[in-house]
Amino acid sequence: MVEAWYMEESQEDQRTPHRLQPNRPVSLEQLRGLGVTYRKLDADNYETDPCLKEIRRAENYSWMDIVTIHKDKLSNYEEKIKTFYEEHLHLDDEIRYILDGSGYFDVRDKDDKWIRISMEKGDMITLPAGIYHRFTLDENNYVKAMRLFVGEPVWTPYNRPADDFPARKQYLKFLAEAAP
Repeated sequence: MVEAWYMEESQEDQRTPHRLQPNRPVSLEQLRGLGVTYRKLDADNYETDPCLKEIRRAENYSWMDIVTIHKDKLSNYEEKIKTFYEEHLHLDDEIRYILDGSGYFDVRDKDDKWIRISMEKGDMITLPAGIYHRFTLDENNYVKAMRLFVGEPVWTPYNRPADDFPARKQYLKFLAEAAP
């Protein structure tokens, strides 16, 4: 099961957990309140998994590729790691399915605090369009992930501040309507 927690504000190594002391865990329900969805799948059988096939059909994920993030497998590794960790948003949902290895997705909550989501083999996450987020490897320095899209992929990150985009405005409206 996925684990998430509020992060300490630190400029130390981004690959460490950065848990607050005491730890402040974040539940799946709290993540859903931010529009983040999570599923656990069978990564050992992703090529034939009927659950993944049904998710792709139901969500209209028509495009897929697999990326390996490791210094020996990714060109411009150091530059890309820095880019992934820049706080940004996308105009489309970001869907990632961890096939091997591990890493962290960080998302902002309603009060602009960082939440760290630990991702490992079998975890699938969907970050809604307009949410500020970032990604980093953990101390294992390796992840193999499936990237899914509706239609043709658009890789453009919009670094913060990017509050004028319709996707951001729609996301903020979602947060306001989801508030108790």
